[in-house]
Amino acid sequence: MNSNHAGTMIREWRTRRRLSQLDLAAEAEISQRHLSFMESGRAKPSREMALHLAERLDMPLRHRNLLLLTAGYAPGFSERELDDDALEPAMRAVERVLAAHEPNPAIAVDRQWNLIRGNRAIGPFMAVADAQLLAPPANVLRLSLHPKGLAPYIANLAAWRAHLLHRLARQNETFADPAMQALEAELRGYPGGVSKAPVVHDVAADIAVPLQLDIGGARLSFITTITVFGTPLDVTLSELAMETFFPADEATAAYLQAMPLG
Repeated sequence: MNSNHAGTMIREWRTRRRLSQLDLAAEAEISQRHLSFMESGRAKPSREMALHLAERLDMPLRHRNLLLLTAGYAPGFSERELDDDALEPAMRAVERVLAAHEPNPAIAVDRQWNLIRGNRAIGPFMAVADAQLLAPPANVLRLSLHPKGLAPYIANLAAWRAHLLHRLARQNETFADPAMQALEAELRGYPGGVSKAPVVHDVAADIAVPLQLDIGGARLSFITTITVFGTPLDVTLSELAMETFFPADEATAAYLQAMPLG
Protein backbone atom coordinates (compact mmCIF):
# COMPACT_ATOMS: atom_id res chain seq x y z
CA MET A 1 0.00 0.00 0.00
CA ASN A 2 1.24 3.48 -0.87
CA SER A 3 1.19 5.38 2.40
CA ASN A 4 1.54 8.87 0.82
CA HIS A 5 -2.08 9.69 1.55
CA ALA A 6 -5.20 8.15 3.03
CA GLY A 7 -6.88 8.25 -0.37
CA THR A 8 -4.81 5.30 -1.52
CA MET A 9 -6.18 3.23 1.33
CA ILE A 10 -9.75 4.39 0.67
CA ARG A 11 -9.42 3.44 -3.01
CA GLU A 12 -7.95 0.03 -2.18
CA TRP A 13 -10.76 -0.78 0.23
CA ARG A 14 -13.38 0.51 -2.21
CA THR A 15 -11.92 -1.80 -4.84
CA ARG A 16 -11.81 -4.66 -2.36
CA ARG A 17 -15.51 -4.11 -1.65
CA ARG A 18 -16.19 -4.01 -5.42
CA LEU A 19 -17.69 -0.52 -5.26
CA SER A 20 -17.35 2.16 -7.90
CA GLN A 21 -16.60 5.73 -6.85
CA LEU A 22 -20.22 6.55 -7.60
CA ASP A 23 -21.44 3.65 -5.43
CA LEU A 24 -19.35 4.68 -2.43
CA ALA A 25 -20.14 8.37 -2.85
CA ALA A 26 -23.85 7.57 -2.86
CA GLU A 27 -23.56 5.37 0.24
CA ALA A 28 -21.51 8.03 2.03
CA GLU A 29 -23.83 10.82 0.83
CA ILE A 30 -21.00 12.87 -0.61
CA SER A 31 -20.23 13.97 -4.15
CA GLN A 32 -18.25 11.68 -6.44
CA ARG A 33 -15.97 14.68 -7.13
CA HIS A 34 -15.13 15.04 -3.43
CA LEU A 35 -14.40 11.32 -3.14
CA SER A 36 -12.23 11.46 -6.26
CA PHE A 37 -10.25 14.35 -4.80
CA MET A 38 -9.68 12.43 -1.56
CA GLU A 39 -8.59 9.26 -3.37
CA SER A 40 -6.15 11.18 -5.55
CA GLY A 41 -4.69 13.07 -2.60
CA ARG A 42 -5.89 16.46 -3.80
CA ALA A 43 -8.11 16.67 -0.72
CA LYS A 44 -7.46 15.34 2.76
CA PRO A 45 -10.40 13.70 4.57
CA SER A 46 -11.31 15.15 7.93
CA ARG A 47 -11.19 12.79 10.89
CA GLU A 48 -14.98 12.51 10.79
CA MET A 49 -14.98 11.84 7.05
CA ALA A 50 -12.27 9.17 7.39
CA LEU A 51 -14.35 7.35 10.02
CA HIS A 52 -17.51 7.84 7.96
CA LEU A 53 -15.96 6.27 4.86
CA ALA A 54 -14.42 3.47 6.95
CA GLU A 55 -17.90 2.68 8.26
CA ARG A 56 -19.37 2.62 4.76
CA LEU A 57 -16.52 0.34 3.64
CA ASP A 58 -17.02 -1.93 6.65
CA MET A 59 -13.33 -1.72 7.56
CA PRO A 60 -12.23 -3.73 10.60
CA LEU A 61 -11.28 -1.52 13.55
CA ARG A 62 -7.58 -2.27 13.06
CA HIS A 63 -7.74 -0.83 9.54
CA ARG A 64 -9.84 2.14 10.66
CA ASN A 65 -7.03 3.05 13.04
CA LEU A 66 -4.55 2.69 10.20
CA LEU A 67 -6.65 4.95 7.97
CA LEU A 68 -6.73 7.60 10.70
CA LEU A 69 -2.97 7.37 11.16
CA THR A 70 -2.40 7.60 7.41
CA ALA A 71 -4.60 10.70 7.32
CA GLY A 72 -2.56 12.26 10.15
CA TYR A 73 -4.92 11.64 13.06
CA ALA A 74 -4.63 9.68 16.30
CA PRO A 75 -6.16 6.17 16.35
CA GLY A 76 -9.80 6.12 17.31
CA PHE A 77 -10.02 2.64 18.81
CA SER A 78 -8.09 1.10 21.67
CA GLU A 79 -6.09 -2.10 21.27
CA ARG A 80 -5.68 -3.81 24.62
CA GLU A 81 -4.02 -7.03 25.70
CA LEU A 82 -6.39 -9.86 26.53
CA ASP A 83 -5.44 -9.69 30.21
CA ASP A 84 -6.22 -5.96 30.42
CA ASP A 85 -8.69 -5.18 33.21
CA ALA A 86 -10.94 -3.37 30.75
CA LEU A 87 -11.48 -6.61 28.80
CA GLU A 88 -12.16 -8.72 31.88
CA PRO A 89 -15.99 -8.63 31.52
CA ALA A 90 -15.71 -9.73 27.88
CA MET A 91 -13.24 -12.51 28.68
CA ARG A 92 -15.49 -13.75 31.49
CA ALA A 93 -18.30 -13.88 28.95
CA VAL A 94 -16.10 -15.90 26.60
CA GLU A 95 -15.23 -18.37 29.35
CA ARG A 96 -18.89 -18.73 30.34
CA VAL A 97 -19.90 -19.45 26.74
CA LEU A 98 -17.14 -22.03 26.31
CA ALA A 99 -17.91 -23.75 29.62
CA ALA A 100 -21.65 -23.78 28.97
CA HIS A 101 -21.06 -25.55 25.66
CA GLU A 102 -19.56 -28.61 27.35
CA PRO A 103 -19.56 -31.54 26.75
CA ASN A 104 -19.31 -30.23 23.18
CA PRO A 105 -15.97 -28.71 22.09
CA ALA A 106 -15.63 -24.93 21.81
CA ILE A 107 -12.70 -22.58 21.27
CA ALA A 108 -11.96 -18.85 21.12
CA VAL A 109 -9.47 -17.58 18.54
CA ASP A 110 -7.89 -14.29 17.52
CA ARG A 111 -7.84 -12.73 14.04
CA GLN A 112 -5.04 -15.06 12.93
CA TRP A 113 -6.83 -18.17 14.19
CA ASN A 114 -4.51 -18.58 17.16
CA LEU A 115 -6.10 -20.39 20.08
CA ILE A 116 -6.99 -18.03 22.94
CA ARG A 117 -9.24 -20.22 25.06
CA GLY A 118 -10.72 -23.68 24.86
CA ASN A 119 -13.16 -25.61 27.02
CA ARG A 120 -12.36 -28.96 28.59
CA ALA A 121 -14.04 -30.88 25.77
CA ILE A 122 -11.28 -30.00 23.29
CA GLY A 123 -8.67 -31.87 25.38
CA PRO A 124 -9.07 -35.34 23.83
CA PHE A 125 -8.89 -33.87 20.33
CA MET A 126 -5.83 -31.73 21.04
CA ALA A 127 -4.09 -34.72 22.61
CA VAL A 128 -3.64 -36.48 19.26
CA ALA A 129 -1.57 -33.62 17.83
CA ASP A 130 2.20 -33.28 17.96
CA ALA A 131 3.34 -31.25 20.96
CA GLN A 132 5.10 -28.70 18.73
CA LEU A 133 1.78 -27.77 17.13
CA LEU A 134 0.29 -27.13 20.57
CA ALA A 135 3.03 -24.73 21.68
CA PRO A 136 1.56 -21.22 22.14
CA PRO A 137 0.35 -19.59 20.06
CA ALA A 138 -1.28 -22.74 18.68
CA ASN A 139 -2.89 -22.00 15.34
CA VAL A 140 -6.11 -23.96 14.94
CA LEU A 141 -6.01 -23.96 11.13
CA ARG A 142 -2.48 -25.34 11.13
CA LEU A 143 -3.49 -27.80 13.84
CA SER A 144 -6.39 -28.98 11.69
CA LEU A 145 -4.53 -29.57 8.43
CA HIS A 146 -0.96 -30.39 9.47
CA PRO A 147 0.06 -34.04 8.88
CA LYS A 148 1.11 -34.19 12.54
CA GLY A 149 -2.07 -32.55 13.70
CA LEU A 150 -5.68 -33.60 13.26
CA ALA A 151 -5.39 -34.27 9.52
CA PRO A 152 -4.73 -38.05 9.85
CA TYR A 153 -7.89 -38.35 11.96
CA ILE A 154 -10.20 -36.37 9.67
CA ALA A 155 -12.24 -38.83 7.64
CA ASN A 156 -13.38 -36.22 5.10
CA LEU A 157 -10.06 -34.40 4.95
CA ALA A 158 -10.37 -33.36 1.29
CA ALA A 159 -13.74 -31.68 1.86
CA TRP A 160 -12.79 -30.16 5.23
CA ARG A 161 -9.47 -28.87 3.85
CA ALA A 162 -11.28 -27.26 0.91
CA HIS A 163 -13.74 -25.64 3.33
CA LEU A 164 -11.01 -24.18 5.58
CA LEU A 165 -8.92 -22.95 2.67
CA HIS A 166 -11.94 -21.32 1.05
CA ARG A 167 -12.76 -19.56 4.31
CA LEU A 168 -9.16 -18.40 4.72
CA ALA A 169 -8.94 -17.26 1.09
CA ARG A 170 -12.06 -15.13 1.53
CA GLN A 171 -10.60 -13.64 4.70
CA ASN A 172 -7.40 -12.79 2.85
CA GLU A 173 -9.29 -11.32 -0.07
CA THR A 174 -11.15 -9.09 2.35
CA PHE A 175 -8.38 -8.04 4.72
CA ALA A 176 -5.08 -8.69 2.87
CA ASP A 177 -3.20 -9.56 6.07
CA PRO A 178 0.37 -10.61 5.09
CA ALA A 179 0.64 -13.03 8.02
CA MET A 180 -2.59 -14.75 7.03
CA GLN A 181 -1.56 -14.84 3.37
CA ALA A 182 1.62 -16.62 4.45
CA LEU A 183 -0.45 -19.05 6.51
CA GLU A 184 -2.70 -19.77 3.54
CA ALA A 185 0.33 -20.53 1.37
CA GLU A 186 1.69 -22.84 4.07
CA LEU A 187 -1.59 -24.72 4.46
CA ARG A 188 -1.97 -25.16 0.71
CA GLY A 189 1.38 -26.93 0.75
CA TYR A 190 0.12 -29.64 3.09
CA PRO A 191 -1.13 -32.97 1.65
CA GLY A 192 -4.71 -32.68 0.44
CA GLY A 193 -6.02 -35.97 1.69
CA VAL A 194 -8.69 -38.25 0.33
CA SER A 195 -11.83 -39.43 2.01
CA LYS A 196 -11.38 -42.63 3.96
CA ALA A 197 -13.30 -45.79 3.11
CA PRO A 198 -15.95 -46.75 3.82
CA VAL A 199 -17.72 -43.53 2.88
CA VAL A 200 -20.68 -43.01 5.21
CA HIS A 201 -23.33 -40.48 4.31
CA ASP A 202 -23.56 -37.77 6.92
CA VAL A 203 -26.93 -36.04 7.17
CA ALA A 204 -25.10 -32.86 8.21
CA ALA A 205 -23.49 -32.76 4.76
CA ASP A 206 -26.90 -31.83 3.36
CA ILE A 207 -26.83 -28.49 5.21
CA ALA A 208 -23.15 -27.73 5.90
CA VAL A 209 -19.67 -29.21 5.51
CA PRO A 210 -19.29 -31.43 8.59
CA LEU A 211 -16.04 -32.20 10.39
CA GLN A 212 -15.76 -35.98 10.57
CA LEU A 213 -13.18 -37.36 12.99
CA ASP A 214 -12.10 -40.95 13.59
CA ILE A 215 -10.98 -40.83 17.21
CA GLY A 216 -11.28 -43.32 20.04
CA GLY A 217 -12.66 -46.01 17.76
CA ALA A 218 -15.64 -43.87 16.80
CA ARG A 219 -16.65 -41.79 13.80
CA LEU A 220 -17.59 -38.36 15.17
CA SER A 221 -19.37 -35.76 13.10
CA PHE A 222 -19.68 -32.05 13.91
CA ILE A 223 -21.18 -28.91 12.47
CA THR A 224 -19.82 -25.58 13.65
CA THR A 225 -20.90 -22.02 14.32
CA ILE A 226 -18.80 -18.87 14.78
CA THR A 227 -19.80 -16.10 17.19
CA VAL A 228 -18.31 -12.62 17.49
CA PHE A 229 -19.01 -9.69 19.80
CA GLY A 230 -21.55 -7.16 18.59
CA THR A 231 -20.47 -3.52 18.13
CA PRO A 232 -17.05 -3.80 19.78
CA LEU A 233 -14.99 -0.61 20.20
CA ASP A 234 -11.69 -2.29 21.01
CA VAL A 235 -9.52 -3.75 18.25
CA THR A 236 -8.59 -6.88 20.19
CA LEU A 237 -12.19 -7.61 21.14
CA SER A 238 -13.41 -7.00 17.60
CA GLU A 239 -11.04 -9.71 16.35
CA LEU A 240 -12.03 -12.35 18.89
CA ALA A 241 -14.27 -15.17 17.67
CA MET A 242 -15.73 -18.25 19.30
CA GLU A 243 -16.17 -21.43 17.29
CA THR A 244 -18.56 -23.95 18.78
CA PHE A 245 -18.87 -27.55 17.63
CA PHE A 246 -22.23 -29.34 17.71
CA PRO A 247 -22.79 -33.07 17.28
CA ALA A 248 -24.27 -33.77 13.87
CA ASP A 249 -25.70 -37.15 14.86
CA GLU A 250 -26.86 -39.06 17.92
CA ALA A 251 -23.76 -41.28 18.03
CA THR A 252 -21.50 -38.22 18.34
CA ALA A 253 -23.76 -36.70 21.01
CA ALA A 254 -23.66 -39.94 23.02
CA TYR A 255 -19.86 -40.16 22.70
CA LEU A 256 -19.41 -36.61 23.97
CA GLN A 257 -21.79 -37.20 26.87
CA ALA A 258 -19.75 -40.22 27.95
CA MET A 259 -16.34 -38.59 27.37
CA PRO A 260 -14.52 -37.70 30.60
CA LEU A 261 -13.61 -34.04 30.89
CA GLY A 262 -10.17 -33.32 32.32
